[in-house]
Amino acid sequence: MAIISLTISAILFFFIVPLTNLIFIYLSNILLLMYQRNNEVKADPSSDVWDSARKTIARFWDIYARIWHGYEVHGVENIPEGPGILVYYHGALPVDYLYFLSRLFLWKNRLCLSVADNFVFRLPGLKLLLEVMRVMPGTREECLIALKNGHLVSISPGGVREALFSDESYQLMWGNRKGFAQIALDAKVPIIPMYTENVREGYRTLKERRFLRQLYENTRLPIFPPYGGLPVKFRTYIGEPIPYDPNITTEELAEKVCKGNFLFSFQTKTAIQTLISKHQTIPGSIWKALLQRFDKRRK
Repeated sequence: MAIISLTISAILFFFIVPLTNLIFIYLSNILLLMYQRNNEVKADPSSDVWDSARKTIARFWDIYARIWHGYEVHGVENIPEGPGILVYYHGALPVDYLYFLSRLFLWKNRLCLSVADNFVFRLPGLKLLLEVMRVMPGTREECLIALKNGHLVSISPGGVREALFSDESYQLMWGNRKGFAQIALDAKVPIIPMYTENVREGYRTLKERRFLRQLYENTRLPIFPPYGGLPVKFRTYIGEPIPYDPNITTEELAEKVCKGNFLFSFQTKTAIQTLISKHQTIPGSIWKALLQRFDKRRK
């Protein structure tokens, strides 16, 4: 019985915070449903009518971020006033990204449209939350329309694969994904790199095994959950924008589209790797990340 009790305690310890985050996400959706019902809101979920509810949810997540992770954001001045594509490293549990969205909305009253994996839209009970927070599947057409309307769009090229199989070495796992670069070229917008320090020390996944990788590649579902949730220090760093070159002609762009696509993608990957190299202890250390909660100096 003692062994069983210890096993259950260990499981609860490792998974209680990720489960709590999931509960908070569903509570956010319930709050929106209550707001919709009490105020008889019939407006499109993407409209500004929902800003009051958005701000309430953002305040909740921001308070949680401050308390649990001492969350900080550096480099907000690098985000352009107009459209752009924010490209970020995907942690095992992207709660840092939720923190960033909340802080950005509270500071700038600005929504960042988020491109998410298709499985997210199959999760039950989150439809209204996804619509209000402007989460989208991210087809090329949707992204181009959003950018042409002046919005900021965020994409993690590594996606679920990076979430599951990257580790404390913070290796980017983009494969051949360069679609975001082509969209940036087509929309003539800059790309802004972003990364959160210690995100892998906060939440981790099982070490990669061949059968786990094959299982994911066959199902494309995050079938094994992240664990951890320790109150390590989180700092999100936003790098300098990689600008679109306005001097290139349509003809030149057409001729160089493949080369330009590769170059833009390479520059973005290098920019994120530079942020990681500058601000992250490699390999990541949970103990150092915890001790940083007591270090008030900005890196």
